[in-house]
Amino acid sequence: VAPTTPVCVVPSSAMTGTVVELSCKETEGSPPSQYQWYKNGVALLEKTGTGSARTPNVTYTMNKKSGTLLFNTVTRNDTGEYFCEASNGIGLPQKCSVKRMQV
Repeated sequence: VAPTTPVCVVPSSAMTGTVVELSCKETEGSPPSQYQWYKNGVALLEKTGTGSARTPNVTYTMNKKSGTLLFNTVTRNDTGEYFCEASNGIGLPQKCSVKRMQV
């Protein structure tokens, strides 16, 4: 079953240095969807523990299975327009509407 349009939860504003979680979920897709977050139209890289040395500026953890994008400490650099895309290999990937987060 192709995924439906996911529901994205993006706070409109966040305080610098706080923990912020963005979430993305769709429930119709079978097999379950994988989620990809985008910031300002650019796909965010999935961060793993081993990649932290190569990507020192990454302040988030993205979980493609649960659809969460977690910022441990947001900075002004994290301000931008976010959306996520759900795909499971069936039908076209579905995107939620773009939401702006101001830090």
